Amino acid sequence: MPKTSRRFTVHPPTLREVGVVRITDLTPGMRRVTLSGEQLRAFTTADGITRPAFESGGFDDDLGLYFSYPGQCEPVLPVQGEAKLIAPKNPRPLSRAYTVRRWDPEAGELDVDFAKHGVGVGTTWAYRVAPGDRIHLSGPRVSKALPVGADWWLVAGDDTALPAIGRLLDELPSDARAQVFIEIAEDAHRQDLRELPGVEVTWLVRSGAAEGAGSPLTEAVRGTGWWPGQAFVWLAGEHTAVRDIRRHLVEDRGVPKDDIDFTGYWRRSAVVALESDGAVPDPERTVTPFQKLHDLTELVAPLAIRTAVELGVPDLLSRGTTGVAELAAKAGADERALGKLLRYLHTLDVVTETAPGRYGLTPIGDVLTLDFIADRLHSAGVVGREMLGLYGLTESVRTGRPAYASVTGQTFAEVRAEQDYEDRHLERLAKFQLAPAGSIATSDLLAGVRHLVIHSGGAGAHAREYVAAHENLRVTICALPAQADWLRRDLPDTIPDERQRARVDVREQSVFEPGPAADAVLISRAFEVLPDADAAHALRRAAENLTPGGHVLLIEEVFDTDGLDEHDGQEDLVGLVCHGSGLRTAAELDAVIARAGLTRRSARTVGLGTTVHELVRSAAD
Repeated sequence: MPKTSRRFTVHPPTLREVGVVRITDLTPGMRRVTLSGEQLRAFTTADGITRPAFESGGFDDDLGLYFSYPGQCEPVLPVQGEAKLIAPKNPRPLSRAYTVRRWDPEAGELDVDFAKHGVGVGTTWAYRVAPGDRIHLSGPRVSKALPVGADWWLVAGDDTALPAIGRLLDELPSDARAQVFIEIAEDAHRQDLRELPGVEVTWLVRSGAAEGAGSPLTEAVRGTGWWPGQAFVWLAGEHTAVRDIRRHLVEDRGVPKDDIDFTGYWRRSAVVALESDGAVPDPERTVTPFQKLHDLTELVAPLAIRTAVELGVPDLLSRGTTGVAELAAKAGADERALGKLLRYLHTLDVVTETAPGRYGLTPIGDVLTLDFIADRLHSAGVVGREMLGLYGLTESVRTGRPAYASVTGQTFAEVRAEQDYEDRHLERLAKFQLAPAGSIATSDLLAGVRHLVIHSGGAGAHAREYVAAHENLRVTICALPAQADWLRRDLPDTIPDERQRARVDVREQSVFEPGPAADAVLISRAFEVLPDADAAHALRRAAENLTPGGHVLLIEEVFDTDGLDEHDGQEDLVGLVCHGSGLRTAAELDAVIARAGLTRRSARTVGLGTTVHELVRSAAD
């Protein structure tokens, strides 16, 4: 069964100032704030930076709204750059994400709905704001179209998901088929939504639910009848409910993960209000689970957390296994030793002792059940296995060479040669290729190109976008054997259209070998693992068989020395210990390009801040 897909549209990051023009109470639990202003049209900043008009093409598009810190008159705002928003760090902007409920470009009006939902900076603002007040916003970063290839929808969300669900029902075609479940706090919170003949909407009232019982939303989805055909699932709301529903659909219903869009809009956690204003969170005493988990960076804490993930403790706890003896039996651990680990995790607020010898997850520990977090922390995960090299960081800093083999007994190249690891690695890479691939496909970078050669992880996602946008384009993907094997298996799902897929060929070939004659060669993130001399050699070989007038499209991350970023620094060190390389600065990348005998004709930003360097042979060559 082919994967369903939602096509991406990427919007340039833009900070806008707008005003409140109207306030409407839809129900006792939902207030609509209508925003408008000149900066929703195309405009030029005071610094001379031209910004495009506001766009919102996806029913679940979200905005960042920027609020003032308590006691402050003006918000801390990001700085508008040419291709990104630059956020100050001390203090950071106080922002929250909200859905675009309605966008009317002709009237220049934007509706944002606010659920009356506990103590929150956004909720408090919405219920105190008046027409004429001003606010800054950014986004949406991306818009996703309705999925292709689904026979029917399963939609489930709570009060916080109502704006997206309402917009989805407004925009679904009249012949759409869907089961929609909406959990609300009380019956008075029902809204009038568009009715369609093939859409069943079920309202679930949360009040009166037994303490400790599963959420009404979770139970309703578990009990629903399953329609024939291929389903596309959209889930949003409280993190735990969304996680449990997704787990049920994947494990019990057999729904492919790629056919489920899910977002945990919020998590149950303690919010500490200001002593002077009980409706406003105290930013110094209220720390989100993600923020607190990020702070646990001392040696014992991260190792203990990683041990818990490798033993499967968070997953077992989330499934209802709470006693130490039972946990030890299922995790294959010593009961006494596991008790020590759990006691320590309790001090970190990762678990809580619910009764003597019994434990549960805190909101922080609950984050560990997310797939992408577990992948980073488990030593067998795609990212986690790469991270093992950091245990050799001292050696790499002393020698300037990779230390991965001295730590693990294998070079990282040998790890990549394992088919299972390479499959998981490439699946992860493919998810990050949609934004740049879609933007390149619709730009003029491929104008006149009839044959394109690609060297890239996630090359299938690139090829799909390009052959869909250019009907006369032929693509050759060059990959090492393990990568080529995965690509051949993945392409029927990634490119379900047989006619388009027939124009894509996979060839077993390294980046050091000249490929077939082509009008353009795309190389994406292939040089981080190579020393300068090897990278220049590979770049030179890639350009050897270009047709006259042909060009190389190079995507390579660089280390921004003007805007030091913690995540860039981490990636740089991981590259050092695994490969002896890391991220290059812009000047170092320029030196590699020159050494390859190439000249940069242009550099442009696409997708979510990805830079594409268009390279041609130097005149001397």
